[in-house]
Amino acid sequence: MLKSSKKVWLLLSSALWLSSANAFDPSHPALTFSKAMGPYSELFISGIQPILEKEGYTVKAIDLADLQLADIALNDGEVDFNVEQHIAFMNTFNKNQNGHLVALTEIPTVPSGIYPGRKNSLAEVADGDSIAVPHDAANNARAYAILQKIGLIKLDPKKDLSTVCQNDIVENPHHLKFTEMRSLNIPAVATDFDYIVITGSVVYNSHIDPKTSLANETVLPHLMLQLVTREEDKDAVWAQDIVKAYRSKEFAEYMNNHNNGLWFVPNYEKVN
Repeated sequence: MLKSSKKVWLLLSSALWLSSANAFDPSHPALTFSKAMGPYSELFISGIQPILEKEGYTVKAIDLADLQLADIALNDGEVDFNVEQHIAFMNTFNKNQNGHLVALTEIPTVPSGIYPGRKNSLAEVADGDSIAVPHDAANNARAYAILQKIGLIKLDPKKDLSTVCQNDIVENPHHLKFTEMRSLNIPAVATDFDYIVITGSVVYNSHIDPKTSLANETVLPHLMLQLVTREEDKDAVWAQDIVKAYRSKEFAEYMNNHNNGLWFVPNYEKVN
């Protein structure tokens, strides 16, 4: 009788463990997210959505290519989450739009990099060379941080790397000329410049081989892409199930099989 009871207890314990390992929120079985053109939504659809669907969720995408509009939709409760922004962008949105968005976990990120324009090697840098860089604040700062990393310029050490701009350059020994423009337009005019600096999503959308990068940024914590939702939903079972999916062995195997050198993958062992 004792043996039988012990067997039942072990079965129940095993069932409870499986239930907690494969959680599902019956009160919120349908998940909606804002989908943008780019690698992050596509990675979610191909690598994360199947995991969630196995758990019983249905997933619906709403096309909102403009990240500002996507955050407004999220903040207003029209969607449940998005996977298209880093903390720097989210914090700016919260400040300027009285938002209540929170980041739940880092997700794989495509780094910004410096790519060939007319020249194919950084060894060819010469006085007066021209470089195209993104004009939006967050990616503009990333561009100048990359250029400092590879030794082409020096930035004011008193300035935060997340907010630096062209005016913060204190040394420019090659007298490089910078043209700031919309990120999406840069690849089309690459040969008008000696070098270009572009973000990972632009690399992806423009079908540029990431292996042609001459140098990549060091992805700082505030530039890691994030799973983002409303503050009120951060502890919801469904939200934590998405976190678990990103940190799962199944997704790790997916990334091992599909990472062509484009992705910087977080070390989830440090956060589990």
